[in-house]
Amino acid sequence: MKIKKFPYYPGCTLKQTAKNFEKSAMGTANYLGIELKELPRWNCCGAVFSLTSDDVMHQVAAIRNLIRVQEMNDSGMLDNEYHLVVLCSMCFNVLKRANIFVTKDAETLFKINEFMDEEPDYEGTVEITHFLEILRDFMGFEKIKEKVVQSLYGLKVSAYYGCTLLRPREIGIDDPEAPTIMEELIASLGATPIDNHYKSLCCGSYHTVGKDKDIVARRTYKIIEGARENGADIIITSCPLCAFNLDNRQKLSKKIYPDFQYMPVLYFTQLMALAFGKEEEAGFEGNYIDPYPVLEKRDLIHNLKVR
Repeated sequence: MKIKKFPYYPGCTLKQTAKNFEKSAMGTANYLGIELKELPRWNCCGAVFSLTSDDVMHQVAAIRNLIRVQEMNDSGMLDNEYHLVVLCSMCFNVLKRANIFVTKDAETLFKINEFMDEEPDYEGTVEITHFLEILRDFMGFEKIKEKVVQSLYGLKVSAYYGCTLLRPREIGIDDPEAPTIMEELIASLGATPIDNHYKSLCCGSYHTVGKDKDIVARRTYKIIEGARENGADIIITSCPLCAFNLDNRQKLSKKIYPDFQYMPVLYFTQLMALAFGKEEEAGFEGNYIDPYPVLEKRDLIHNLKVR
């Protein structure tokens, strides 16, 4: 049975360095009967939410995207659905915080609409929803379990949440101190969820593009070793920046800690693609640390053509 069509915001990174995230997400969504319709004329959300209490101008980029949702609905492209689905944790955080910022009082909403006089007024009716919330609240993990064609039994998976998926509390999709949404997903796919004390520790964020890359490398080491000590085979995440830091910066981690051993870092949608028998759509070729040795060890890769 078809689920309603959801408007979908990809953000910049999923069209560039995180193509495997979008590829695996679209494949799994289609398999589950979820239609994600990309926003026409979307623009960058702004990447980082402005913390200035009276800063209306820096909300323009985010709110323009929400106006696109209204336009899609008004044109009949949607099923009267105002849940804007987002994959990237950072985009989700920025869009949701901007939405709350401009709709919490009438004066702020009036200002943003006056500032964008060339656009239709934003009505404040759009809800920002992470894809994980769609899986939990619209599908349900029991239904996802029924769709599994290749159980991931034996694979030990540690969830990494990072900062922007859970904080601040009014924005997050789960308890910021004890989240379980990704662990529930892991279990529904037949894998074993592995806890990590550092699963919401900041990965170092944008230090990765500055002169302090060692900060990221040390955080990467700490997070991965926390998962490894509990028996994890792989880590999954929902943030392209976190994925880059935890995946690509392992090489630098090994320079600092010579005994460090690499661990694959996947997007949660890649894990889903594997469980749904969609290896071709998992996009494993886009991962820096090759996940195939671990997956083959667990007898989870069967289609050698995807390599």
